[in-house]
Amino acid sequence: MTGSPAKAGIVEFAAALPILVLTLPAGALVDRWNRKRLMIVCDTIRAAAYGSLVAAIASGHVWFAHILAVVAIDGCGFVFFTVAERTALKHVVSDEQLPAAVGRNQAREYAALLGGQPLGGLLYALGRTVPFLFDAVSYAVSVASLALVRARLQGERIRERRRLLHEVQEGVAWFWRQPFVRTTSLLVMGSDFTLNALYLVVIVLARQRGAPPALIGAMFGFIGVGGIVGSLVASRLSRRLSTRAIVGATMSLEALLVPLLFVPGRVTPGLVYGAMFLLHPAWATVVMAYRIRIAPDELLGRVQSVATLLSLGPVPFGFLGVGFALESLGTTPTVLALSGLMIVVAAVAVTSRAVRTAD
Repeated sequence: MTGSPAKAGIVEFAAALPILVLTLPAGALVDRWNRKRLMIVCDTIRAAAYGSLVAAIASGHVWFAHILAVVAIDGCGFVFFTVAERTALKHVVSDEQLPAAVGRNQAREYAALLGGQPLGGLLYALGRTVPFLFDAVSYAVSVASLALVRARLQGERIRERRRLLHEVQEGVAWFWRQPFVRTTSLLVMGSDFTLNALYLVVIVLARQRGAPPALIGAMFGFIGVGGIVGSLVASRLSRRLSTRAIVGATMSLEALLVPLLFVPGRVTPGLVYGAMFLLHPAWATVVMAYRIRIAPDELLGRVQSVATLLSLGPVPFGFLGVGFALESLGTTPTVLALSGLMIVVAAVAVTSRAVRTAD
């Protein structure tokens, strides 16, 4: 529409802002409300938002403010839906199936990541409205499938209604009193900051080595490949390795791979970046399943919201910080700085008492 990179950046910021603003209160509200009904409402609204964008594009009267509103609504729906979905998982499968279910959800997410970006480009080539129509229909399918879920997605709610801020504080306090949950979430915060910062680094490195735009786009398919391969072995690893081994190996592998971005080759940055995601499904199978298991159901939404905020909250700052670093310092100092950060994260993962004594 505008040819403005700055406006594209504003759109991305508008999509990410709800994560920073809404995640904690969303956890408390998810614990109050009916989770299934909430997810249905979220995706109904998101389907309508993208439907309105399709209509605007088709009529030739699309406004920048309209695009901002749509992505902001989508971001709000993402926050509430994600927290509700993750808290509902323990009511859909039995306790012994929980790690495998978490692993399969990870495989689903990486498969969507692998297919979503190329599919978006293909659909846009067919017509400007087509990818947004696809989004609207996909949310409608989600609503229909949720309506068919028979399980009750939460326990009984028998408690006095209190102020929202007090309920948020209650969830944060419980979260912070759990050494393993607290430590692993802080480790993920450092890891996710690094991974998202490296996204832009990989693009810059590939461009410096002469990779054409099409190849750069295709390289990010390795993220999906790495995640799917990791998902296939996640359950087996979680049964055969200790929690300490999986936590330490996940962070150590990422720390070891960051310096390999210096290895020459136009495709090398994408391969190395994708390999960083190999053990993340095993991590989720152990760490996320543990968090879901031990949190009281009436607090689970708030516990998940704190973990989500620590994981995704730093993402916008990662993009912002690495952008300035690449422009002012260059790729080598930026990669070395991120490598140093991951070495610290890996060292904490290996030496932390909370991880060493985890069941």
